[in-house]
Amino acid sequence: MTKYAVFLRGINVGGINLKMADLRTALATLPLTGIKTLLASGNVVCTAKASSTELKSMVETLLRDTFGYEAWVVVLDVPQLETIIDTCPWPADNPSTHSYVTLSSDPAVLDELARHGSEIAGVELARLSPEALAWPAAAGGTLDSPFSKLSARPRYKSTTTTRNLRTLIKCRDALA
Repeated sequence: MTKYAVFLRGINVGGINLKMADLRTALATLPLTGIKTLLASGNVVCTAKASSTELKSMVETLLRDTFGYEAWVVVLDVPQLETIIDTCPWPADNPSTHSYVTLSSDPAVLDELARHGSEIAGVELARLSPEALAWPAAAGGTLDSPFSKLSARPRYKSTTTTRNLRTLIKCRDALA
């Protein structure tokens, strides 16, 4: 059995509204144990016998069939999550600058995003793993930041989702 964090894209911030209780109930129909949701933005921790690829497929299919939307998720196991958290060069608790991590199910797409992001003046990026790219944003200005606008483009929608570093830490701690 492997412990996983599953990050749903666009939940309760992108026009797709799901109650976490409904999400847990739906996920309970899959061969998962220890299902917990964290916050209201589509963060799930669970344990499964399935591989991360199998889990991604199962969850996306379930969400599409149950809730009727084009669902995309990124699945990370505990070692992947720990690597991302441990290698982020920006702190999780700076009151003036928030640390964000864009997660991707497709490292090649993240390579492209990093390449385009590095061309924007003043943008700081740090590749944390094949699945993760970190970037800081001024508190209160995240959605207006040039990198946030780049990563929100339709090109990246099906393979990426972004979380605050604090959220990743909460997910890791919930899996401990």
